[in-house]
Amino acid sequence: MLDAYLPILVLIGIALAFALGSVIFSGLIGMKKRNPSPVKFAPYECGLPPVGSARERVSIKFYLVAVAFIVFDLEMVFLYPWAVVFKQLGLYGAAVMGVFVFVLIVGFIYDWKKGALEWE
Repeated sequence: MLDAYLPILVLIGIALAFALGSVIFSGLIGMKKRNPSPVKFAPYECGLPPVGSARERVSIKFYLVAVAFIVFDLEMVFLYPWAVVFKQLGLYGAAVMGVFVFVLIVGFIYDWKKGALEWE
């Protein structure tokens, strides 16, 4: 019985050893470079001096685009496994996925009408 779980235990052991080794190794390397200076504590923005305050308000469009991306990214997470077993699901599987895609299309049209996909 234990033989069936041995590969999983080995994989967990390798993952834990890699994670622990990475943390220890980066700590050892980082100890050599811990000379604090004003240059190291200065904010860095693409090689240029920072412009404006870090407390500026961000347009809601950023969040709308991010949510739309997540929704349509999750669509692919559900569509791919469905496509793999499409023939086994038959007409019922096609109907259920049709309803799912219809709801996503309605959401996409709503975002489009509200202007969430337009960048100004």
